[in-house]
Amino acid sequence: MTDDKLLARAREVLKIEAEGILHLVDKVDESFAKAVNIIYRSTGRVIITGIGKSGLIGKKIVATLTSTGTQAIFLHPVEGIHGDLGIVTKDDVVIAM
Repeated sequence: MTDDKLLARAREVLKIEAEGILHLVDKVDESFAKAVNIIYRSTGRVIITGIGKSGLIGKKIVATLTSTGTQAIFLHPVEGIHGDLGIVTKDDVVIAM
């Protein structure tokens, strides 16, 4: 692939992604604010769980939360049903993806 074609394709992909994000603007409503407030007011950790691609995204979210000062951990759901649910406390917030 030539440099010109590569750059044109990269710009096209970025435009498509930007349009996708813009389409989400109107979908941010009171349920988003409620979720943020639940996490903000929590005295426990944010526990994120998911399998496959959702799990990979969940791990990234955990990394982002911890780097911004929110205690967060990833709990693989299969490990959870095999005994690791003991790490979850009543004060934690669980996000299942």
